[in-house]
Amino acid sequence: MFSLRPVTRAASSRTPFIRSSVPQIRSYHEKVLDHYSNPRNSGSLDRKSASVGSGLVGAPACGDVIRLDIQVDEATGTIVDTKFKTFGCGSAIASSSYLTTLIKGKTLEDAAKIKNTDIAAELCLPPVKLHCSLLAEDAIKAAISNYHSKRASVGAAATNLAGTAKAFAKEA
Repeated sequence: MFSLRPVTRAASSRTPFIRSSVPQIRSYHEKVLDHYSNPRNSGSLDRKSASVGSGLVGAPACGDVIRLDIQVDEATGTIVDTKFKTFGCGSAIASSSYLTTLIKGKTLEDAAKIKNTDIAAELCLPPVKLHCSLLAEDAIKAAISNYHSKRASVGAAATNLAGTAKAFAKEA
């Protein structure tokens, strides 16, 4: 069954590796716990509205998904309301919640300049959770892009002359 080898001097002088059966307790920073326990601006906005941009991003590696909605004052280009829905870990929820408080009242240009490092530094995220702040950065960029594409399609729909060139070509 088992073979017993004689214990050599080198083997007996090493400290054995002992794995504790009690898991290590790692705690999140109080800011993460606060935003996770009391998320700000949770919910969704009317995505059919032309003044609302929506971004949906996810991380396949961990399964976190963030949907961020922004409502923009079309006259000033300022974000007047924002909502999020996040399915993921506490750091992803906290990053989304903090992002919504950060972008409210900012112009689209200023909101687009927000980096994941700003979010991670404020929430004191550990290196293994930096991808959560990166998702939040990607979400605001996707929401802004969606808003701009909606505005472009509204303008294009008002002056859509698609297909008229063929009609004029047949007449000639």
